[in-house]
Amino acid sequence: MKKILTTVFACILFLGIVVSSTGQVTTREAKKALKMNPPREVKRQAKEYKKDGYYVAIGAPSLERQLTTAWMREVEIDEQGFPKYVVATGRSVGETQIAAKLQATEAAKVELAGTLATNVAALIENNIANAQLNTEEAASVTKTVAAAKNIIAQEIGRIITIVQLYKDINKNIEANVRIAYNSEMAMEMTKRVVRQQLEEETKILQEKLEKLSVSD
Repeated sequence: MKKILTTVFACILFLGIVVSSTGQVTTREAKKALKMNPPREVKRQAKEYKKDGYYVAIGAPSLERQLTTAWMREVEIDEQGFPKYVVATGRSVGETQIAAKLQATEAAKVELAGTLATNVAALIENNIANAQLNTEEAASVTKTVAAAKNIIAQEIGRIITIVQLYKDINKNIEANVRIAYNSEMAMEMTKRVVRQQLEEETKILQEKLEKLSVSD
């Protein structure tokens, strides 16, 4: 009986994690949650964070639960076997918990934008030869894509904050956040921003820009 109750409690715990992070439970997510057993890495991270003085906000999920949710997001894959979420982290110090969290979240968005811009830049680089760009045009494309990072950060829509930890530093507070963003949505948004920037910032002919296959 004790073993049965323990199993039931474990199932409820993991379902609770999925509900809190997505707002709903699909059949696939439920089955997945019931089968998941977080690795030792999660427990090790929790111990290290606590040792460093990190704590969670009042009323927020426990540190262990947040790290478990983060782990679930990071290992989730789509139907094609690619990561379903792009994850980024940010850290900042502020006078208040709210101020520190906002700044840390913005830092995470910038990191996320950098990752997305790099991925799209690689896609474009593979097609520069196909677009028959000269050296000057290729350099212009590279510069424009790199500069698009800030715009991408501003265009990032609804993110999922999967970890938010705090630590007291003298009279200030440090916030350490980890965010997740749907990979498919992220890449579509990034391609749209980069395509628009290339059209506005470069003098490359439209037919050559189309050969860069930014939309692929």
